[in-house]
Amino acid sequence: MLKLFNHMDLKLVVPEFNSELTDLIIELDHLRRKSLGGSTHPKVFFQLKHIFHTLESIGSARIEGNNTTIAEYIETKLGHEHLAEREGVKEIRNIEESMAFIEENVSEYSINRMFLSELHKMIVNGLSIPPKGEGDHTPGEYRDVNVKIAQSSHTPPDWTRVQEYMSELYEFISHDDGSKYDLLKTAIAHHRFVWIHPFGNGNGRTVRLFTYSMLVKAGFNVNVGRILNPTAVFCSNRDEYYKYLSLADSGTKEGLLEWCTYVLRGLKVEIEKIDNLLDYEYLQKEILKPALKYSLERKYVTEVEMKILSRVIELQSIQASDLKTVLKGKLPAEISRQIRNLIDKKMLVPESEGKRKYVIRFDNNYLLRGIIYSLGEKGFLPENN
Repeated sequence: MLKLFNHMDLKLVVPEFNSELTDLIIELDHLRRKSLGGSTHPKVFFQLKHIFHTLESIGSARIEGNNTTIAEYIETKLGHEHLAEREGVKEIRNIEESMAFIEENVSEYSINRMFLSELHKMIVNGLSIPPKGEGDHTPGEYRDVNVKIAQSSHTPPDWTRVQEYMSELYEFISHDDGSKYDLLKTAIAHHRFVWIHPFGNGNGRTVRLFTYSMLVKAGFNVNVGRILNPTAVFCSNRDEYYKYLSLADSGTKEGLLEWCTYVLRGLKVEIEKIDNLLDYEYLQKEILKPALKYSLERKYVTEVEMKILSRVIELQSIQASDLKTVLKGKLPAEISRQIRNLIDKKMLVPESEGKRKYVIRFDNNYLLRGIIYSLGEKGFLPENN
């Protein structure tokens, strides 16, 4: 019989010194304090950041049963408006907007009931009420009925205890236990939120954003540390996710430590992926050049555009004079016209405002299809795509 939590059970569990979990904590804490660096141009890297946020949003929705594929959602970003009104697309867009809300606000505000309520409202905004959609009868409000969790043997606590358990959770995450416990607390808080299941619907999407909020607040964000898309660990393999949640549901120290190890192991994998993207030699060889080839084969770019963009990928940033070798015999006016054409197509962007140096742009045009393809080939996409 599973041991159920009581009011006093929410507490830190401490791993053995020689355990894998302790090694992970030490390694991740080092990476948190290490400044973001690498040979990839920041303007290129932050486009990848936005793409990964999109991928996380899709993965977070799909783990709950949303059938929208990455390919379908990407088409909405390329002007296919007839897809944008689909319920599944709205759900993913809500998650993207919620991630932006977190990055803009979490450093200034506490992660408390008001913050979580706002996240939940954004998550279910404009969505149909179950069973037809993924909205909620009471956006931002705790549930006032008892519920069951699909694919889980766990029965969440009676709705009359939700306020009490959530207050305990906020106290747990806000208590200063020292930075060395930040990751353990984040993993434990994620499970505890799922265990409480505080809202009528949208708990899975909300808890992954709750976890993202804790990691950003703790310094594990792209502007300081290495993590770009941390909650992808929960989206890559839903069976693994539910398996380890069930181990933590046992309420035993061993079960919770297994869950924490799973979470931190996943974060380490994500960081290693990001470090690859910060290595421009890897990025251009394995992602950008194959993406450009993919785009040429499907006639998203012309031969001339291919030559120009290949040169941009080679140098990371270019000015008109850098194109003389690939556009031999062309007058400066013609080269400038080609550059303007690619800017209009959103395939080039000025390196900085007012400067006549340019970097490749792929976050809002047909090159995006090739980037997604290349990322998939190299294992950057969640399995359930």
